[in-house]
Amino acid sequence: MNILDDLFINIGQWWTNLLSETLSLQDGVVTVINGLIGGLILALLGVVMVLALTYMERKVFSRLQDRIGPNRWGPLGIFQAVCDAIKMLTKEDIVPDKADKLLFNLAPILMVIPAVLLYAALPFGRGMVGSNLSVGVLYVVGIGSLTGIAVMTAGWSSNNKYGLLGAFRVVAQLVSYEIPMVLSMASVVLLTGSMSLVDIVEKQTIPNFVLMPVAFFIYTTAAMAELGRSPFDLLEADSEIVAGYFIEYSGMKFALFFLAEYINLFAVAGLITTMFLGGWQWPILPGWLWFFIKTFVVIFFFIWMRGSWPRFRIDHMLNFAWKFLVPLALANIMVVALVDKLLQDTGEAVRAAALLSSNILLIIITLAVVAWAGRRSRNVKLEAIVGAR
Repeated sequence: MNILDDLFINIGQWWTNLLSETLSLQDGVVTVINGLIGGLILALLGVVMVLALTYMERKVFSRLQDRIGPNRWGPLGIFQAVCDAIKMLTKEDIVPDKADKLLFNLAPILMVIPAVLLYAALPFGRGMVGSNLSVGVLYVVGIGSLTGIAVMTAGWSSNNKYGLLGAFRVVAQLVSYEIPMVLSMASVVLLTGSMSLVDIVEKQTIPNFVLMPVAFFIYTTAAMAELGRSPFDLLEADSEIVAGYFIEYSGMKFALFFLAEYINLFAVAGLITTMFLGGWQWPILPGWLWFFIKTFVVIFFFIWMRGSWPRFRIDHMLNFAWKFLVPLALANIMVVALVDKLLQDTGEAVRAAALLSSNILLIIITLAVVAWAGRRSRNVKLEAIVGAR
């Protein structure tokens, strides 16, 4: 099993030895070549994930809706995604006359680049990480924030009122849900004492979703909103803003937005696996295989939610972020900080039990507050109706 676990590491070492010893290349040249090849592999991984995830999503959706799904191109329709990609790339590329052509053409590229850059910090297995950054969490937050710039660039450069309105809505959504997401990541950093994603995985003797279910819930919910997945898919609310900020895009440029969405989907699911599900750690199977299994389970959950929940209204969605998730995330980070500070000299089992107990107590208090707020809101509405009569 160690052979399979270290398969890709051994291939990398063999390639490095081939360049440095057999071909007698200098260390600097070998480093540059390995960096370029590593970046190309990560980019190709993103493209492969897009093909796999689009097929997976259509198949899961079809089962949720009691249909068969793609079944024409190839066995079980596995080549349907390739056919869709070819169709998309052969469509006419249209640029509106009044659009800012430079920014209009640049926006799709700005969407894809941050999505691919996220893969550089993901630890796919032991020793299988593009760059083991000591500030990996900070890197992920910073790269993820670039999406808002690309969205505004696409909406504004289109010179279309629906595109601009869609961009405003998406940026409001991204900013609102990025705050609780970062706060939930901060609780993980507090618990592990490191911002390195590799260190976070290695210190999860007990998966963080068991110790901090509140942080796991907040991050997963905020991640769905950041991805624009249902029920947070207001960016493509056809009845309100037609097709959102990419309304004027077609052909290859539209395909790049589509590509960025699914590259981001795998990256965010991989981050959930890394920070809350123990990453590559699990017995029997190779670590890198466990990472992909856990990540695809998270993606299946996202698809399941997309097929089960109706779309939120924008005011409900923003209220949910600012009035529920942000206060809950602040309370959670305070609980984690207190437990970590007060019980830092005790054993790991005691800290784990205290952390889990405090999270359960926080969940009970949250449910009680939500129930009280719901009753109060209903009473206010009833009083208003009675007063109107």
